[in-house]
Amino acid sequence: MKEYLGLFYAFMRVSLFSFGGGYAMIPVVERELINKRGWVNMDEVMDYYTIAQITPGLIGVNLSTFVGHKRKGAIGGIIATLGYVLPSATLITIAAIFISNLADIQAVRHAFTGIRIAVCALILDTVIKLVKGVFKNIKALAVYIIVFVLSVLPRGTVPALMKSPVTLVLASGLAGLFFYRQKKLPSTAEKEDP
Repeated sequence: MKEYLGLFYAFMRVSLFSFGGGYAMIPVVERELINKRGWVNMDEVMDYYTIAQITPGLIGVNLSTFVGHKRKGAIGGIIATLGYVLPSATLITIAAIFISNLADIQAVRHAFTGIRIAVCALILDTVIKLVKGVFKNIKALAVYIIVFVLSVLPRGTVPALMKSPVTLVLASGLAGLFFYRQKKLPSTAEKEDP
C-alpha cells in the first residue's frame, strides 16, 4: 500500500509543479522520478515521451501511466495516472468557476505573461537536454537536420505531405529502424551445418 501511495504522491507533485505540461515538465520529472526516487532514467523518460507522442492523450498522463505500470503493474499505472490527473482537474475546475472574473484583471494577465516566459525557459532547458541525449552519431544528426529543414521550409516549397508531422515521425521511425537495427548473428546450429 505504501508503494501505491508513493506513486500517487510522486505524480501529484509532478502535476502540481509542472507549468506548461509536455516538455516543460521534464525538469520536474527529472527531479522527482530520476534524481529523488530513481524509478526511471532519462533514456526511459525519452522513450516514454516518444511513445506518448504517437499515442492519444496528454504526455503527462501517458508518462504517469507508463511509469506507474513499470513500477507496480496495471494498478500502479492507474494510481500514478490518478495522482497526475487529480490536481490538474481540481485546479481547472476552480479556475473555470472564476476565470471570467480573473481574465479581466490586469495583474492576472501580467502574471500569465511571466508564466509563459518561464515555460519557454523550461522548454528550452528540455530541448538542450534532448539534444545532448539524441546526437550520439552522424546518422542521428542527419535525421535531425532533414526533419528540421523539412519542418521549417515555407509552405509551397515542398509538398504538404512532406511537412506533415505524421510523415516526418513515421519516416524518422523507418530511418531509425534501418540505421540502428542489430545485425542477426548466425545461430550455433547454422554454424555447425557444413
